[in-house]
Amino acid sequence: MTALSASSTSSVSEPSSSTSVSMTLRPDSIGAVGVTATVISAAAPLTVMAGVAPVALAIGGVGVPGAYLLAGVVLAVFAIGFTAMAATIRRTGGFFVYIGHAFGGTAGFAAAVLAIVSYNLLQIGVYGLFGIQTRAALDDLFGVTAPWWLISAIAVVVVFVLGALGIDVGAKVLVVLITLESAILAIMGVAIIVQGGAHGLGVASFDPHNIFQSGVLAVLGICFAAFMGFESTALYRAEARDPARTIPRATYAAVGFMALFYCFISWTVVQALGQADVQAGAGEQGPALFFLTIHQYVGGWAEHAMYLLIVTSVYASQLAFHNAINRYVFGMAESGALPRAFARTNRAGSPAFAGAVQSLLALTVVLTFAGLGLDPFQDLLIKVNTPGVIGIILLQALAAAAAVVFFLRRRDLPRRAFLTTTSVVAAGLMAWVIYAVIKHLDVLTGAPKATNDVLVAVVPAVLLLGVVGGLVLRSVRPETIALLAHDDAAVELPE
Repeated sequence: MTALSASSTSSVSEPSSSTSVSMTLRPDSIGAVGVTATVISAAAPLTVMAGVAPVALAIGGVGVPGAYLLAGVVLAVFAIGFTAMAATIRRTGGFFVYIGHAFGGTAGFAAAVLAIVSYNLLQIGVYGLFGIQTRAALDDLFGVTAPWWLISAIAVVVVFVLGALGIDVGAKVLVVLITLESAILAIMGVAIIVQGGAHGLGVASFDPHNIFQSGVLAVLGICFAAFMGFESTALYRAEARDPARTIPRATYAAVGFMALFYCFISWTVVQALGQADVQAGAGEQGPALFFLTIHQYVGGWAEHAMYLLIVTSVYASQLAFHNAINRYVFGMAESGALPRAFARTNRAGSPAFAGAVQSLLALTVVLTFAGLGLDPFQDLLIKVNTPGVIGIILLQALAAAAAVVFFLRRRDLPRRAFLTTTSVVAAGLMAWVIYAVIKHLDVLTGAPKATNDVLVAVVPAVLLLGVVGGLVLRSVRPETIALLAHDDAAVELPE
């Protein structure tokens, strides 16, 4: 047993040059731009817009751009308390660290289990979309056909390799990819505005009556899902340059960019179809909506470019989620809640062992779905992603509640009253979002009620399993639970 201060467990020392294995993440290896690009890439703006927004527009109509903006405002309120906690608590781990501080180590362990499962469901499910989009791009650009599962399997390996090279290398790649996919959407949006859309430009999308009508509320879950991963900025604290400044800046930058960009791009597509005809047009054109729109307003070359860039968009999302999952697992292993092998890092300072296990899990799921003949979109993407989306939103609600407790206990913190108030508001708003998503889950999944009930039940089942596991851990390794609940007290950390 080695006595350590819990504040020392963020493990940021430089990896030894004499060995390729250590227990440290690489400090000062990523700045605000890199962190921002990493979390925006997890949300995959081009995939969100070209792949999912047509469904939202077909159901919600003209008010959908306002709904994306509304989602961004809610998450910005959440980010106020979240980033204030992240600036005070110096450990790597994200949600489970903050929830553990407020509600105890058992709650922190349960939150960590839910986070790891939810992020894996999101990341692995998207391999189905990657296989579909890449197959379509190969056919459009080269007339080549390949099985979706082979494409996805290759992507799993490439994601692992790039992730193992270190967060600084991964961030540089993601900056390039996020710039390209944002640029193609921006070109389309500007072209629509310059040409005046179908019938001139209008602002009906921002009329509260259009935003809060039943059709838009039915797709609110789609709008919030578009921001998945923005909260993972805190996972890169140990590797960030000047994390007290970098993490808050990256969080606000990510939320602000996504909210404004999603709102702008979806609004321009509304103008391209015509405000009165958007639902009919989006329903008729379906998944081809953005590709047909950019072909009409920009040209055939842009349509081909979008087919290519949507593949890199999904790949960037997979790499970003892979990095986030690995750092969650690293944080748990560092605390002693998982085997210490998961806290091993390679010469590049990357948690490569955790990455290898995550990639093996992803590869197993992809090949299993392929072997069973299941659909990569409806089964792997939609059904596997759904409990992941609900799980992350629930963790956001719990983190907001944890922030309330945290600030009430810290009487010496500046802006304490403001931070407490915004955290209360955020917790209430996130609870409402969970209710709205579950109520209209059939819109997100297209599945029957019985199937949706099972998908929703996955989340409390995992959380309950985490609580039971935390209670067992408390009885056999109380020092580990103590570490999950405290950041500044000396505790015994298992070897």
